[in-house]
Amino acid sequence: MKEQNNIILSIIIPIYNEADNVEHLLGELRKCFTEVMDKIEFVFVDDGSADNTLQILELKIKDLNCNAKIVKLSKNYGSHPALRAGIFHATADNITFLPADLQDPPTLPMTLLAELNKGNDIVWAQRESTKAKWAEKSFSLFYAKIMRKYAIANYPLKGFDIVIFNEKVKRCLIDNAEANSSLFLQILNLGFKQSYISYHKTERKFGASKWTFKSKIKLFIDSFVSFSYAPIRFVTVIGIFLFLLGIIWSAYLILRKLLADDLESGWPALVSILMIGFGITNISLGIIAEYLWRTLDSSRKRPIFIVEKIIKFNPHETT
Repeated sequence: MKEQNNIILSIIIPIYNEADNVEHLLGELRKCFTEVMDKIEFVFVDDGSADNTLQILELKIKDLNCNAKIVKLSKNYGSHPALRAGIFHATADNITFLPADLQDPPTLPMTLLAELNKGNDIVWAQRESTKAKWAEKSFSLFYAKIMRKYAIANYPLKGFDIVIFNEKVKRCLIDNAEANSSLFLQILNLGFKQSYISYHKTERKFGASKWTFKSKIKLFIDSFVSFSYAPIRFVTVIGIFLFLLGIIWSAYLILRKLLADDLESGWPALVSILMIGFGITNISLGIIAEYLWRTLDSSRKRPIFIVEKIIKFNPHETT
C-alpha cells in the first residue's frame, strides 16, 4: 500500500462519547473542506469512548471521501494524551487540532495554515469572545493570569484552544513526549517563531461538554508542577517566614516574662498554633509529594497512551 504524500495539513480531532455529535461534525467538515479534501488528513482519536461513537464514525466517515484515520485508544487517557497520539500518527508536517464539539469554527485550520505559511513555526488561535458561562470564563482568566505570573510569561491572557505548528515542532513533541503535562504549554515553551490570530468561540450544539471540574483541576496542577517551580518556592518562603516569626514570637514571650511576668499559659493558643503549623506542613508535603510522584511516574517509562487499533480511509490509496 502506498500512502499519499501530497497532504499539507493533518487535523487532529479527539473524540470521547460524542455519539450525538458525530454526524453533525462530519457534515460540517465536508462543508468546510470540500475544495481541499485531497490535501487534508483528518485524524480522529477515539479516547476510549463508552458509547457507540466509534461505530457511528466508522459507518459515516466514508461519506467524507477524504484521507482519514481513526486512532482507537485502549482506554480513556484524557484530551492531551489523545492529542499526542494524533500527532504521533499524523501524516502531514503541519498539524492542528479541532475539538469535536465545533465550538471552535472548522474554518480555523485553513486560516491558521495561511498564517503559518508566512514564515511562522507556531500560530495560536486566541479567543476574542466566548459563549462560556461566567464560572468558566473566570476560571480561564484566573488560570491565564497565574500562568503568566509564575510559569510562562507569554501565555495569552484571553486563552486559546487551537494551535497549528510545523514539522520542526512536531518532531520536538514526538521526541519529548511528557506524561501528566499540558501539551499546549509545552508547545508554548518551545520558543520558535510564533504568531496569533483571533476568533470567536461559539456554543456547543449537540452532546455534553467533557471539560469537567475534575479536568480543570488536573490541568491546573499539571501546568504548575510541570512548568513552574513556584509551588516549591512557596514552600520555602513559608518555611522561612514561619521560622522568623517563631524567633520573634519566642523573643517577645521571653521579654514579656522577664519584664512584666503577666502571661498565663493557655491550651487554646497552643492548639491553634499546632493546627496552623501542622496544616501548613501537610500542604507543603502534599506539594512536594506531587513532584516526587511525577518523578517516579516518569522513571517508570509507562506509555502515555496505548493504541488499540488504527483504521485508515484513503480514497487515493493504491496497491
